[in-house]
Parts: sequence; structure tokens; C-alpha cells
Amino acid sequence: MNLANYINDLLYRYNCIIVPNFGGFVTNKIGATIDEATHTFYPPKKQITFNSHLKKNDGLLANYIATSENISFEKASNAIDLAVSDWKNKIQTESLQIGSIGVLSLNEEGQIIFEPNAKVNYLSTSFGLSSLESTSVKRYQEQVKPLIPITNTESKKGIPTFIKYAATAAILLTLSFVGNNVYQQNKQKTILANQEKALEKKIQSATFVIANPLPTIELNVVKEVEIVKPYHVVAGAFQFTENAEKKVNQLKELGYNAKIIGINKWGLTEVSFNSFADKNDAINSLYKIQKTISADAWLLVKK
Repeated sequence: MNLANYINDLLYRYNCIIVPNFGGFVTNKIGATIDEATHTFYPPKKQITFNSHLKKNDGLLANYIATSENISFEKASNAIDLAVSDWKNKIQTESLQIGSIGVLSLNEEGQIIFEPNAKVNYLSTSFGLSSLESTSVKRYQEQVKPLIPITNTESKKGIPTFIKYAATAAILLTLSFVGNNVYQQNKQKTILANQEKALEKKIQSATFVIANPLPTIELNVVKEVEIVKPYHVVAGAFQFTENAEKKVNQLKELGYNAKIIGINKWGLTEVSFNSFADKNDAINSLYKIQKTISADAWLLVKK
């Protein structure tokens, strides 16, 4: 039995897997990270550590092995003890590879050192996500040369007098043209608004006179109260709706007020001879139908 495979499976589901009389593998969730040196993004994952003080059997590993191998809990515990004994002997002379989880070894002081496998991500929510390496982004800052302001003296010397007058005249003509257009537009809007007000006033003042009005008729409407009929004398229940409709037509030809009353919990369409508001009337009708037409009829109550 390869004990490391069962530990590997449980690490995806639990945060602590204790190997009795040996130690426990503990996981801690860490968020996504970035390596600035290599420009690599890493998804969230479970960070695995090993604690040699967690040796008390909590039953999780043994129970999982017993269920997977279809053996008793006692046999699974004995198999774990044999694997742990082999691990303790092997780690004294060499590094111990625990499947794809990582490597265990002893330091100079005889303490167990664990080196996890960074390629395996035991966080189930990050399944399918891998690391992503991007190219570095270089930013360039363009140097802008400062503008040299032009003094008033230089501007006055550089512009001739006749150009100043021409520019002033052009500006005045433009303002005059724009002002005239604005005036014409406002004038048209005012005319349209006055026309709309006059039309609205005519409509409001208009009256309609009918020479010979019709006399008023008063109608007394009596609201029909629907009578609830919860008692049904059932003729049968049918799998196909077509057969139920045929049965309804047959019963109507015999003079019954037959109808489809619904579908029961088995998916069958129920047909009734008649429905009643009074229970005694329904029972009397049932007895009569059972004696004359169908002995299989029964009474159904739907509240």
C-alpha cells in the first residue's frame, strides 16, 4: 500500500492530515502572488508544511483507507503503522520522497525538515489555473521643452497697424452676422409660440352640443356566485389525455355533466361523472352509478 497516495488525495479536501506516530501535513491558503524578478503571476494555492508534533491518531487517514480499500478500520490502522515504521528507518539514511507532496529529511540535530513540491496546487478552487509570465513594461517620460513667452513689446513691434484694423473689422462683421441670425431665430420661435397658444385656446373653448340625447338606461346586474364543488364521482384516470377526452364525451352522451378534474400525483388525467357541493348528494350519486353503470367508480374530495 502506497500511503503517500492517500495523503495526497486528502490534501485536496482537508487542511490537516495526521500520520499517526509520525507527524501531520498542514495546509494554509495563500492568495495570488507575483514574482517581480521574473514577472511571473502565481494563482492562489495551499501552502503545505509538516509538523512532527502532530502524532495523535484522529482517524481521518485510517477511515479513508478503509473506505477506499473496502477493509476494516483496524486493518487500515495496521497498514499505516507498517508504512510509518518503514519511513522512520529509511529517513535515517536518506531523504524520504512522499509521493508528489514533497521530500522529508533529517538535519544535523535529527529534526525532520520538509521541502514541499511547488508544482502541485492542492487548492481545489484554483484547479486548471497555472502560473503566467509576462514581459516587463518599460515607461518612457518625454521631456517637454518649456515655451518661451513673447513679450508685449515684441508682439507690438511684429504686428502692423493696418492688420490690427482689418482684424477688428472682421470681428465686428462676424458679431453682427451672428447677432442678426440669433434675432431672426428668436423672432420665428416667438411667432410659432403665439400660433400654438391661439390654437390651444380655440380647442379649449370649443363645445359639442347633441340635439337629441339618448335616455339613460339603468341595468341591474346580479353577480353570479360560483359554487364550489369539491366532491367528485370519478369515472377513471387515464395515462393519455386523448382517452380522457373520449371518456368525457361518452359520459356526456349518457347525460352526465362529465369533465376533466385534473392530473393526480402519478401523472394520470382524472375524469368525473359529476361534481357536487354537498357530500351526501355525491355519495348517493356514487352508489347509484356503482349499481348501474360502473362498479369501479369512486369518490374524490378536492378541497
